Amino acid sequence: QVQLVESGGGLVQPGGSLRLSCAASGSIFSINAMGWYRQAPGKERELVAAITSGGSTNYVDSVKGRFTISRANAKNTVYLQMNSLKPEDTAVYYCNADVQRYYGSGYRQETYWGQGTQVTVSS
Repeated sequence: QVQLVESGGGLVQPGGSLRLSCAASGSIFSINAMGWYRQAPGKERELVAAITSGGSTNYVDSVKGRFTISRANAKNTVYLQMNSLKPEDTAVYYCNADVQRYYGSGYRQETYWGQGTQVTVSS
């Protein structure tokens, strides 16, 4: 079993900052990539930022220059530093991980999701 535990969400004023954390635990052979998605009411879930095992990153255009994704590989943890927050950033943010797990017969690539954490940007 693999679990993703998120923290760091909350209420912040426009222009403020938050740091989201996501820790992956369980029987994990390796993590190929981790990322953050978000979903606002009435909108589709979108990829906000992702980071691969090699350290390459990708961001949705609306957060470039404001958000930074990083990893602490030893603890299978990913962070999303969010600066200059805007009301449009308000959403439920979900951690995502693509992992390799061992099943006895071999290794299998699987995708897991966190439970989501609410980020609200409002004055």
